[in-house]
Amino acid sequence: MLAACSPDLPLGTPYANPVIAGDCPDPGVLRDDNQYVLTCTSGNAGNAFPIYTSPDLVHWSLASHVFPEAARPTWAVGDFWAPEIHKLGTRYIAYYSARDEHGMLSIGAASAASPTGPFEDLGAPLVNNPSMGLIDASQITASDGTPYLLWKEDGNAIGKPTQILAQQLTADGLALVGSPSTLISNDEPWECSVTEAPFMVERSGMFYLFYSGNSYADASYAVGVARGPSPLGPMTKLGAPILSTAGAWAGPGHCSVVDTFAGDTAVIYHAWPSDCINGPLCGRATLLDFAQWGSDGWPRIMPSQLIPPAPRSSLEGVKRPASAPRGSRG
Repeated sequence: MLAACSPDLPLGTPYANPVIAGDCPDPGVLRDDNQYVLTCTSGNAGNAFPIYTSPDLVHWSLASHVFPEAARPTWAVGDFWAPEIHKLGTRYIAYYSARDEHGMLSIGAASAASPTGPFEDLGAPLVNNPSMGLIDASQITASDGTPYLLWKEDGNAIGKPTQILAQQLTADGLALVGSPSTLISNDEPWECSVTEAPFMVERSGMFYLFYSGNSYADASYAVGVARGPSPLGPMTKLGAPILSTAGAWAGPGHCSVVDTFAGDTAVIYHAWPSDCINGPLCGRATLLDFAQWGSDGWPRIMPSQLIPPAPRSSLEGVKRPASAPRGSRG
């Protein structure tokens, strides 16, 4: 426990959402040494995947890009989506989605000695399927040291169910081992035709799969959770979403879940301003909230989105309650 020397904001310190304004969807967040590292979707921009760093999950500075324009992987022709940076051993692996020369979305991987790069791509997709797009890669290393990759099959794009899969990785995180396991698919009414954006954490001997459902482009998007005894399942869903549209923010989703230096469970996700959803001048901003773990073992998110955001030039607004114990939010 590093709470005594934590760079996190002390309990009770006010902050305001969004923590990154503008358009930074699909945030992938890593806690590393004395900082946090975040990267997000960049689409077809020249520099792919901005990398931000922060001492406290609130104040973010642009540090670099996973792929500067001159170093974009040759196999990937566009749609640079949903990146995450993870540490495996002494190396950092950036997992991401991109479209290949045949028009199929595939999962890529690149490695670096530092979380801010420079990253060297594998030179070919890590995971691809000629008949199915694959997106939203994520990674977890279990407490026994075994790494796993998670991703979504883009079945909703071809009229099929959407499944979230998991498969063991080699120790360096750059190749797959064995066969994939299906963790969940879209079988809850609120999910409609989509389950996607997996992010897994281990807690008290169980593996919790946070995921998003429904359409990212409107207020129906929301975050759900499932859990199971292994990263390969089987998984049981909680049922109803734990984070959905309310107040100033709409369509919350594609979250990362990070244990802070202070012992809280932080949830970093994107959402639309509720008065500007999927419009030509609208972007999905990055928000920060905290999860509380119930006596039943399930997480609940207490969203600051229920409180109108402060002006973007101010840090007054949502407060982490000083009276709340570590690991909770009142």
